[in-house]
Amino acid sequence: MTLLTTGDRVLLTGDSITEWGRDHSDPTSLGTGYAMVVASLAGARRPDLGLTFLNRGVGGDTSTMLRDRWQRDALDLEPTVVSILIGINDTWRRFEGGGAPTSTEEYEDACRAILDATRDTLGARIVLIEPFLTPVRSEQHAWRDDLDPRIGVVRRLASDYRATLVPADGLFAAAAVRTNPEQWCFDGVHPTPAGHGLLAEAWLDAVGIGAPSA
Repeated sequence: MTLLTTGDRVLLTGDSITEWGRDHSDPTSLGTGYAMVVASLAGARRPDLGLTFLNRGVGGDTSTMLRDRWQRDALDLEPTVVSILIGINDTWRRFEGGGAPTSTEEYEDACRAILDATRDTLGARIVLIEPFLTPVRSEQHAWRDDLDPRIGVVRRLASDYRATLVPADGLFAAAAVRTNPEQWCFDGVHPTPAGHGLLAEAWLDAVGIGAPSA
């Protein structure tokens, strides 16, 4: 059973992982990352649904920054399905600067505000993608202490809001064990082409339009 229905308008949003190559001057631009792969394969596998995809990822965004632009970049677009990937920058800023860090509690508050507005204003179906990390530098292993509680928040929110969860962190960890972390995220955070493909396949599987059986 698929989460998607005929005529759905699907919004994919978050930080640079979603933005990836998006042309901000073109509201229809999907970029060159997992958002484009999701739209391409969903359209190929289920052309009967007549789906529309939108990308509003913005590089560098934290959860509070996403919340602050939610009206313009989400609610005003009136999507019927909303997919959110946010959180790695909340962690990154704690360890490498570039802005005020966000506590786990602040992260959860921002995410709940986003989800409340989405549910109350749009009644949209929600997809939550776990933030993920595949450490390629020894110091990045310490990031887990900050990121893991945020992943726990996303899993709890998925349950509370009856959202579809994409368990991306475990997926990338398993892939890194099979090969090496750099094959999937060149800096531990941003996916390679293979990593974007891995994430897109997981998203499609989660919403019920994965690859057809042989």
